[in-house]
Amino acid sequence: MLTKKQLFTRGMLDISPHMLSVIPFGIICGAIGVELGFDPLLVYAMSIIIFGGASQIVFLQLLSGGASGLIAATSVGVINSRHLLYGAVLSEYLEKLSLIKKLLISYIIVDQGFAESNKFFKKNKSEQYLHYHLIGTGCTMWVCWQIATLSGIILGSFVPEELGLKFAIPLTFIAIVIQDLKKIDHLIVMIVCGLSSLLFYDAPFRSYIIISPILALFVAALILRLKK
Repeated sequence: MLTKKQLFTRGMLDISPHMLSVIPFGIICGAIGVELGFDPLLVYAMSIIIFGGASQIVFLQLLSGGASGLIAATSVGVINSRHLLYGAVLSEYLEKLSLIKKLLISYIIVDQGFAESNKFFKKNKSEQYLHYHLIGTGCTMWVCWQIATLSGIILGSFVPEELGLKFAIPLTFIAIVIQDLKKIDHLIVMIVCGLSSLLFYDAPFRSYIIISPILALFVAALILRLKK
């Protein structure tokens, strides 16, 4: 039986390899926020409040492009909807915790932390304090992300305007989705999302940003149903 400290440390060690990709991404997020003209304090506050790379970039990009705060916030909600699945999967391991502890832990759950902790949970179901592994992965990610974002904000302030970093936004998302292009069903969903964005581009309040992923999710659900 592992102690709380041992589980926390194990979580830190398990998540460590992911820092190789997380830290550069955090630096890009911070630098892009400054490049888009937002106040550095606002960019850093968003890093603390939202705590999600793709969500932060989308939020900043939409606001800088003239989208309403409602559209930007809704888009972030759609992107982060996957956390509903994370919560459902982890619930059986966290059901004995108080509501306060569950809320605090939910704040630090990210994709990489969920993947590592869920894998560890499945192999060590008998451990009494499993949630400390999740806290270890989450806290490590949070600290590294905040440092990386702050570094990006500082570095972004010194980048000459003519060099610009706006090109990093599409490149960042291309790097995120390119790995999924190997699967035909993923490719179909991406094509549907892209075409529906073009089709509804002139919709009021830039609502195509919400409409296109909803249609893509519907197609994804349909594909999953047909594959059963």
